[in-house]
Amino acid sequence: MSVKAKYQGVLNLGEELGIKNGDVSEAGGVLSIKGEANTPYEKNLIWDKIKEIGGENAADVKANISVADSSVFHRHTVKGGESLSKIAKQYYGDAMKYTKIFEANTGVLKSPDVIHPDQVLVIPNL
Repeated sequence: MSVKAKYQGVLNLGEELGIKNGDVSEAGGVLSIKGEANTPYEKNLIWDKIKEIGGENAADVKANISVADSSVFHRHTVKGGESLSKIAKQYYGDAMKYTKIFEANTGVLKSPDVIHPDQVLVIPNL
């Protein structure tokens, strides 16, 4: 199996996330991946996928992923059935950090208990 085939899941995720300025090359059994993620959250998703496939210290892949907008952790479009605590759990692993999301979105939200599908919320850096 080629190294590119091994890491195809990473490349697919990059396409799904719309990674910009992407470049992939393979030489000497090492896959080099370069690109620009929209947010730190998306960059983390790419790195998590690399670690899932290659382990914590994979020697057969080199990645240089930059971030276009580091002023926020991510921008989230609300889906039906979501709550701020569910969103906080997704991004921070802690539902109680919903207040951080509410505070970052007081221009959009009037109450942390009321959000609507298709609202775009800033997920702040902690």
